[in-house]
Amino acid sequence: MLKKALVTGSAVGIGRAIALDLASKGFDIAFHYNKSAEAANQGSQKATTYGVKAIALQADITKPEQARHLVENAAEKLGGLSVVVNNVGNYLGKPISQVSIEEWHEVINSNLNSNFYVTKAALPYLKAANGARIVNFACANAQNVVARRTNAAYIIAKTGIIIYTKSLAVELIKDKITVNVVSPGIAENSLDLEKMILKMPAKRSATLAEINHAVWFFINPNSDYITGQVLEVSGGWLL
Repeated sequence: MLKKALVTGSAVGIGRAIALDLASKGFDIAFHYNKSAEAANQGSQKATTYGVKAIALQADITKPEQARHLVENAAEKLGGLSVVVNNVGNYLGKPISQVSIEEWHEVINSNLNSNFYVTKAALPYLKAANGARIVNFACANAQNVVARRTNAAYIIAKTGIIIYTKSLAVELIKDKITVNVVSPGIAENSLDLEKMILKMPAKRSATLAEINHAVWFFINPNSDYITGQVLEVSGGWLL
């Protein structure tokens, strides 16, 4: 497999952990950020300690042209792309009747549209890689179509990610591209962690290493036959 990866939203948190994990496995990495330049540059510098090439690229990927430029720059500077991890997506916790038009557009743009823009721009490079991976991020229980009291807009976007992923998976298997979803629950970097842990069957949050493991399961060369799947990393939460 060509070891060239773009991880969106990788300046901090889950995205950074994924990018560094891939670097440790020999992947050249494009760290993407919107506003956190210093953190992204620090991440890319750390990645180079694994003996790989790492770059930090800025883009507001809710804008189609910026998403396209991000992908083009990443592919040019890394010498191609074989893996795209779409990690960007802002949370909104609010009853659906109270969501403003501006908030609606923001949550759909950051979670769903950005994924579409980046993936669409990346497809020519992924097809040329002769064996590529797309890993998208939803959230725990997003594939269960039920009412949501406080985060409906966010879940609508994440459920959309799952439908988008499955549709792409069917279309792209002929091109030797797999498309899958990782759906975390509460992670160690989540907000209101102590309060949320009380609701968890496992009585703890997911570690970033556990989320990395799920992402790597789909990227691993032995996963060529696995596509269109959703892997929850939620410790039994919301089952």
